[in-house]
Amino acid sequence: MTLGLTRRRLLKTAGASLLGVGAASFPMPGLIRSARAADTVKLGCLFSSSGAMANVEGRLTSVVRMAAEELNAKGGVMGRTVEVVGTDPASDWPLYAQLSRQLIEQDQVAALFGCWTSVSRKSVLPVVEQSDALLYYPLHFEGEENSKNVVYLNSPPSSSVLPAVEYLMGPDGGEAKRFFMLGSDYVWPRTINQQLKGYWASKGIPETDWREEYVPVGHSNFQTLVNQIREFADQPGGQPVVVLTVVGNSIPDFFREFANQGISALDVPVLGLDALEADFEGLDTAALAGHLNCWAYLQTAKGPANDAFKAAWAKHVADTGVPYRGDVAIDPMVSVYDGVHLWALAAEKAGSFAVPEVRAASPSVSFACPSGYEIAMMADSTYVKRGVFIGSLNETQGFDVLWQSEGTPDPLPFSPYMKA
Repeated sequence: MTLGLTRRRLLKTAGASLLGVGAASFPMPGLIRSARAADTVKLGCLFSSSGAMANVEGRLTSVVRMAAEELNAKGGVMGRTVEVVGTDPASDWPLYAQLSRQLIEQDQVAALFGCWTSVSRKSVLPVVEQSDALLYYPLHFEGEENSKNVVYLNSPPSSSVLPAVEYLMGPDGGEAKRFFMLGSDYVWPRTINQQLKGYWASKGIPETDWREEYVPVGHSNFQTLVNQIREFADQPGGQPVVVLTVVGNSIPDFFREFANQGISALDVPVLGLDALEADFEGLDTAALAGHLNCWAYLQTAKGPANDAFKAAWAKHVADTGVPYRGDVAIDPMVSVYDGVHLWALAAEKAGSFAVPEVRAASPSVSFACPSGYEIAMMADSTYVKRGVFIGSLNETQGFDVLWQSEGTPDPLPFSPYMKA
């Protein structure tokens, strides 16, 4: 009878027989998917590709994918392929928390890379702490926080903002005496300015020599505020500067109005603490040349590591067609790129993707950052030691290196200059 079976009947009979045998012998589709999942490790991204932060923030997911491709080209991490799960929090602070929980609980990512503004980070913080997950945060920020569940990839004010302000107050920076603080109305600008006021008070600068104003996130009409800056600058008492902490689309809108009113960097220099090369795309920066920023990376930094990073980014843009310029690299892109590689090195060192083991191994690894500095996480905090640059805006929408630190100063998570 068996010899007389047709091929079709044999396959049908075999298929029916499979239903009656144990799963250990013949895995079902769900088990096959699980086996495949065991060959991968997932990283989750919390970067907005829509809303007020999209122009700068959205590109960071692409950088995480680029870094994962580099790891996979070398065999992955501990033999596993790195898979990137992207999301779009849409510049909506509560949505970051919701999506972070989804990435941790449903997608079971090994680590999160995400957030731009401090308020988005603070919305995710309780989620990663409750889940004992790891968030790699790529922005320089106000400090005043040190969670074991966040790797702070960028610089607190002690190693970024204060060196820039000290430069402006010194002979090379024009000996600034008076300060107009203008920020978006949320935690990062207000905390930065609180620290700056404490710092200036420690230097004997009276409160009459600074002014503080805030605008909503996404604010675009700066005509009245630039008029107020002009009036402030006309008052006696020494060289005025603007310490700018507006974020997102407000940055190019502010500088556009500054140029429209004919105020140059020689008259009133602006220290744009969140200003990046990408913020000036499409702007005529000839009238804005000389304004400053301070970051842990500038695109014009010299060295083979930066040349390699920029070439890799240009190729990634060309290969994938993502809607970003391949010839523009900004600090948070480099920070999140560093973060993926630091995570991979720590996982390899630990021999595990488990958060406690990766966290314990993290201070023992270092990475050659495209900035030219060798970076590593501190042993007594989860802050990463970085170098810092002060940049001067040029006529081609970039920043020339005006000053950079010797080595990587130890970051101070909590500022001694907080002023009640």
